[in-house]
Amino acid sequence: MLTVRRMAQADLERVAQLSGQLGYPVALSALDDRFARIASDPRQALFVAEDAGRVIGWIHVHPQVLLESGSFAEIGGLVVDASVRRSGAGRALVAEAERFARTHGFVRLCVRSNVARVEAHAFYPALGFKRLKTQHVYEKALSDERSGAGPERPAPRARTA
Repeated sequence: MLTVRRMAQADLERVAQLSGQLGYPVALSALDDRFARIASDPRQALFVAEDAGRVIGWIHVHPQVLLESGSFAEIGGLVVDASVRRSGAGRALVAEAERFARTHGFVRLCVRSNVARVEAHAFYPALGFKRLKTQHVYEKALSDERSGAGPERPAPRARTA
């Protein structure tokens, strides 16, 4: 029987395995730190789908507040085990993300999907999502290897006189 519940720290090893399936390998220590920060923020939510006590998928929903287009909830990540895709787990996870977003006052839920994820481009429209645009995503590393600062560890604050 499929159930959806809040993600717990005990789920992280399985969450790491699922993330690896989607091409995002992550060390358990990094995942543990990220989980702690996200789980402690009431504006964000992490859910897992379970079948017979086994985690088969997860979803992350978080707010986006943008000056030019207002606020909306965004699916930051959604993974369902490759062996059970098309079983309803993804639909159930998205439905839970929608409930969370509505409860927190959002009237829009958005998701970004890599052009290489062909299955996702059929999945989301089947759930009522409409494609708004195609875009390129650029990244610039800001980490200073000497200080160890980066997205996982913020740089120390400058002292002011």
